[in-house]
Amino acid sequence: MLERLCYALGMKTKRPRDINKLAALIVDQATDEDKPREPEVPQKNQAAVELGRLGGMKGGKARAEKLSPEQRKEIAKKAAKVRWNKK
Repeated sequence: MLERLCYALGMKTKRPRDINKLAALIVDQATDEDKPREPEVPQKNQAAVELGRLGGMKGGKARAEKLSPEQRKEIAKKAAKVRWNKK
């Protein structure tokens, strides 16, 4: 009876396909560690986030200032054509 109970308790989790995760699962089961591992969440570099935000805030305006009126007109025509062809 005890063997069946242990077998049933081991069947609660799906077996991972990744060999490293499977090895970790086997070690955890062998050492009776029941706590689940939390995946590592990479932290963002705050300086890079600020630079990206700064570029995004001025991107459209800066591009529009660099384009000639003819270029802006062509881009607008192309965008309108795409919008109307979707319907």
